[in-house]
Amino acid sequence: MNNYSNTSRVTIKVLEQMKNEGDKISMLTAYDFSFAKIIDEAGIDIILVGDSASNVMAGHETTLPITLDQMIYHASAVVRAVKRALVVVDLPFGTYQADSKEALKSAIRIMKESGAHAVKLEGGHLAKESIERIIQAGIPVMGHLGLTPQSIYKFGTYTVRAKDDDEANTLIDDSKMLENIGCFSIVLEKIPNILAKKVASMLKLPIIGIGAGSEVDGQVLVSHDMLGMNKDFSPRFLRRYLDLDSLVSKAVKKYSSDIKTGSFPNKEEQY
Repeated sequence: MNNYSNTSRVTIKVLEQMKNEGDKISMLTAYDFSFAKIIDEAGIDIILVGDSASNVMAGHETTLPITLDQMIYHASAVVRAVKRALVVVDLPFGTYQADSKEALKSAIRIMKESGAHAVKLEGGHLAKESIERIIQAGIPVMGHLGLTPQSIYKFGTYTVRAKDDDEANTLIDDSKMLENIGCFSIVLEKIPNILAKKVASMLKLPIIGIGAGSEVDGQVLVSHDMLGMNKDFSPRFLRRYLDLDSLVSKAVKKYSSDIKTGSFPNKEEQY
């Protein structure tokens, strides 16, 4: 098995090679310059500028309110920081569902105004026309199946998707279709491990999982969740690698205390 950690720039071709050679793909979200720089320098393969910014950056209950202009703002900041990772940007809700021409215009704006490398959008056959039009324009597309947060009011819940045969078969058909029309990768969110494994083994393109088990080609998490900045979100698939909430809170309290007691700034911290 080859190791792609020394690759100077992750491209779609590199991701294909990683899948073929059994190298797992790492993917994290970022929404600003500072975090993107840290994440990129740490060796993450794909940085997703996710519409989850609606939740973790703006405080909305769902991903639906974030706008195209806001996504471009976040994506531009991330792109300025990144030297190695492939930068993928979510097309936000309302920019591609109704009209494939509008979908293409939205994707073009993201690519031109942010400098990103690819876009991601949710949905299978219902999004086919939009995806085809975007790909035909030369813009790489990452698909997203399973739990699709932009459709949360349709589902009514964030529970595991595709547990019954009909929905599982639809997901398999959608994944095949996404590969056939030219998507370079698919995110599978919150589906049974056995189904995700079947899709990953069936398709040539890389499958990235979030709550889809270990037998796919890579994993993605929201960085704020992985770093422990969100204590209210604890799904089974989330592993916290840091308790940043407590660390930051402790530092801020100490800073405030030092100001009030007069110990900050000290003589060495003055001009």
